[in-house]
Amino acid sequence: MNTHHALIDIGANLTHDSFNADREAVIGRAQAVGVQQFIVTGSDAEHSRKALELCRQWPGTLFATAGTHPHQAKDFDLGAPAALRALLSEPEVLAVGECGLDYFRNFSPQDQQRRVFEAQLELAAETHKPVFLHQRDAHADFTTMLRRWRPRLSAAVVHCFTDGERELQDYLELDCHIGITGWICDERRGAHLRALVKLIPGDRLMLETDAPYLLPRDLKPKPHTHRNEPMYLAHICETVAECVGKPRAQVADETTANARRFFNILLK
Repeated sequence: MNTHHALIDIGANLTHDSFNADREAVIGRAQAVGVQQFIVTGSDAEHSRKALELCRQWPGTLFATAGTHPHQAKDFDLGAPAALRALLSEPEVLAVGECGLDYFRNFSPQDQQRRVFEAQLELAAETHKPVFLHQRDAHADFTTMLRRWRPRLSAAVVHCFTDGERELQDYLELDCHIGITGWICDERRGAHLRALVKLIPGDRLMLETDAPYLLPRDLKPKPHTHRNEPMYLAHICETVAECVGKPRAQVADETTANARRFFNILLK
């Protein structure tokens, strides 16, 4: 694939220990199919720091987010905002997150989730960095909070979008970008996304694997492992192109241009 159709994976959990043995090979395999740059997701203080360390090993290829996932909200203490602010001042850290609300699992109490989400929206407004958002089964509270803060935020992406048309329209009205994962390749749970992805304006769509999670179900031949990796972004791009009725190269170019603009990154 030529560099003209480069891809950017806007959400890869490359700090996950399932990559400890072969991280370099994983990045190499993705690069071989055109994935040129990766945003490594920070899900708590420790993983945000690890993400930054990885970025320093692969300068210009890996970038990071720094934040606290709602599952980890219960561990967000008084020192957390200062630690996050320090990470966000690093040039490799391009966004605040992954942050938001998750009432599906409720690993952290809902009121604590809301407090921690609010603290991160405030940091995003203060640092002028975009937000990388997570929402599950909490749409009403999530949109209420986001609506309040949206005028002060530079940009926002709802990562790993799996919801319905009403939620999508709410996010588009709030001028959010939408991150689509291999969930769209799941004929059981993701079939509805095949129609919805057509409603996402071309300049708001970005692609991500959420590796090592969400291995696309329709890969042929089926991998021997459940671990997802960034090389499958090419397959996700192909599926999205098929759904929106555009050439694959055009979807690659558009989503890459969106990611570069959104995260303010230069192509190598």
